[in-house]
Amino acid sequence: MMKKLLLLAIVIASLAALSASAAETKFQQPILLTTAGQSVDVKLAGVLLDRLKVTYTSKVTATAADLKGFKTLMVVPGYSSKGLGSAGVSREDELARVRNLLAAAKAAGIPVLTVHLGGKARRGVQSDDFNKLVAEASATVIIVDQGDEDGFFTQACAGSMIPLKPVKNMAEAMKPLEEVIAK
Repeated sequence: MMKKLLLLAIVIASLAALSASAAETKFQQPILLTTAGQSVDVKLAGVLLDRLKVTYTSKVTATAADLKGFKTLMVVPGYSSKGLGSAGVSREDELARVRNLLAAAKAAGIPVLTVHLGGKARRGVQSDDFNKLVAEASATVIIVDQGDEDGFFTQACAGSMIPLKPVKNMAEAMKPLEEVIAK
């Protein structure tokens, strides 16, 4: 009985340590900022990074080749048919680009920071493939809580113990960004 209690205590302590280390992820600069789904929300994320005086480059059609020299990949997911049209890509092409980019970031050891700013407008059938793909590849996810009213992001992050940082609105996203991005 004593051995079982000791083993249980070790398991609990190990899980707590893993959770604490995941919550302490610091994203290094420079950051490559891109979208997954070509929504205009990526521009809003750029405004937040500008206000925080973060060193970043924004490229909405970033590919694996663009990762060179960057220490963090920040992705703003959300489907936009207008954005896809402007970029001249299909939804399937955009999904393939994002998959390849995330795989390249993983292979290069570049952590992914997801920032979902679109709330309800960037959820649903068209957006959720992008949202799930990016969230599950992330080291941390920051969301406007209206985008998680159904627990979509909570569920996507729970399985891999990915820290989820909900905020009430886009302006409040500055605080968790400031906390997770190293100066």
